Amino acid sequence: MATAAACASVRADPPGILNYAAIHACLLGGDRRASLPVLAFLLLLHFRVLAAAAGSHFSPAVSRLAVRLRLSPSMAAVTLLALGNGAPDAFASAAALGGAGGMAAPFAVPPASFARDVFFYLLAASGLFYIYLSAEIYLWQAVGLVLFYVFFVGLVVYMDLDAEGKAVSATELEVVNGIGRVVMDLPVTMEDRKQQHSTLCNMFSKVTKVWEWPVAFLLKLTIPSTLPTEWNKFYVCANICLCPLLLLYSFSSFIPFDSRIVFLLPQSRFPLWSVVLFVSISLALSHFIFEKEAPITENIASTTISFVMSVFWISTMAGELLNCLAAIGAIMDFPPAILGMTVLAWGNSVGDLVADVALAKSGQPTIAIAGCFAGPMFNMLVGLGTALVIQTARVYPKAYVLEFHVGIVVAFVFLLLSLMGTLLMVTWTRFRVPRFWGYCLMGLYILFTVVSIAIASSSG
Repeated sequence: MATAAACASVRADPPGILNYAAIHACLLGGDRRASLPVLAFLLLLHFRVLAAAAGSHFSPAVSRLAVRLRLSPSMAAVTLLALGNGAPDAFASAAALGGAGGMAAPFAVPPASFARDVFFYLLAASGLFYIYLSAEIYLWQAVGLVLFYVFFVGLVVYMDLDAEGKAVSATELEVVNGIGRVVMDLPVTMEDRKQQHSTLCNMFSKVTKVWEWPVAFLLKLTIPSTLPTEWNKFYVCANICLCPLLLLYSFSSFIPFDSRIVFLLPQSRFPLWSVVLFVSISLALSHFIFEKEAPITENIASTTISFVMSVFWISTMAGELLNCLAAIGAIMDFPPAILGMTVLAWGNSVGDLVADVALAKSGQPTIAIAGCFAGPMFNMLVGLGTALVIQTARVYPKAYVLEFHVGIVVAFVFLLLSLMGTLLMVTWTRFRVPRFWGYCLMGLYILFTVVSIAIASSSG
C-alpha cells in the first residue's frame, strides 16, 4: 500500500525525458538494491552521450564555424562557446578551468586576450558582488549588467580587427592555424590521450564499448555531419526528419509540445508535434528521392545545424544527469544541503565542463580557456542580468530587494579568489598555463564545496 502511494505521488510530469523517481518507486518497487544499480547505469549512459556529443560533434562544429566565419579563438569563445555552454552555475569557471588545465599539457595563451577576459570577468563578478552586498538593485544597474557584456564583445571584435593589421605572434598564429587542422587531428589526439589513462580508466573504457555503437548511431541520426566525405543519404534524411522534432521539444517550455493548431483541414486541429513530424517526413522523403550525390563543398548551414543539435544534446544530457543524480540522492536520503552544493552544482556545470575539456583535449586549449570565462560571464551578465531587468522593471522606480544568503557570499569570495589567483599565476609563468594550476583550482573547488556544505548544514 505504501509502495502504491509512493508510486502515485511521483507519477506527475517528469522533469526531463525520464522520470527517475517513478523508475525507483513504480518500476522497481522502491527497492534500493535494484534502483541504485539501474540509476547508476543510466547515469553513466547519460554521461557517455554527453561526452560523445561534445567531443565528436560540438568540438568539430565549433572549429569549422570558427574557420568559416574567420573567428579568432577569443571571438569564438565569447560567441560560439558562450552561447553553446550555458552553465548556470556562477562558479563553473573554476571547475571548468581546472578540468581544462588538468587534462591538457602546459600551453601558452595570448597575453592580451587572456588578461582582457580574466579582467573583465573579475570586474563583472566584483560589480555583481557589490550589488548583492547592497541588498538591492535598481533598473539602471540591471541594464548595466547586460550592456557590460555587449561592451565586452565589442572590445573583443575591435581587438581582433586591430590585430589583423599587425604581425601575429607565433603562439597565436599556431593556435589560429590549428583550428583548421584540429578536426583531422582529433582521432590521433584522442588516441594519444587514451594511452595516458590509468588502468581504472581503461577498464571503464572497455565497459563503455558496449554502448559505443548505439550512442554514435543515435547522435548521427540527430546531428548532421559537416564533411562531404561523410555524407550518407540515410543519415541526412533522418536528420531532416528528427532535428525539427527535437528542437520543438527543446522549446516545449515556451510552446507546448501537444498544443493543437489548424493544418490543411480547416475544421480540424492537430497536435503541433504531429504537424512538424508530417512536414519533416515529407521533406525527408523528397530529399531521399531527388538527392543522388553528396555535396561537393562543406555547407555552412549543415555546420550551423550540427552546432545547434550538439548544444541540444549537451544541454539535454546535462539535465538528465542532474535529474538522475537528484533521484539517487533522494533514494540515499542525502541532506538537502549536500544535494544543493553537490548534485545541483555538478549537474548545472557538467555541460560546460565537458565541452571545455573536449576542446582542450582536441588541441584547442586557447578557445577552451577563453570559454571558461566567456561562458559563465555570458550567463551572469546576460542570463541573470535579463532576469533582473524584468524584476526591477516591475517595481520601477523602486529598487528590487535581494535576499541575503551567506552561501552566495562564500561563492563570490571563492570565485574572485580563483580569478585573481589565475591572473597572477599565468602572468607569473609568462602566460603559460601550467598543469599543476589546474589541479590547484580543482582543490579550491573541493574546499569551496566543503565550506558551503558546512554553512548550509549549520544554517539548517
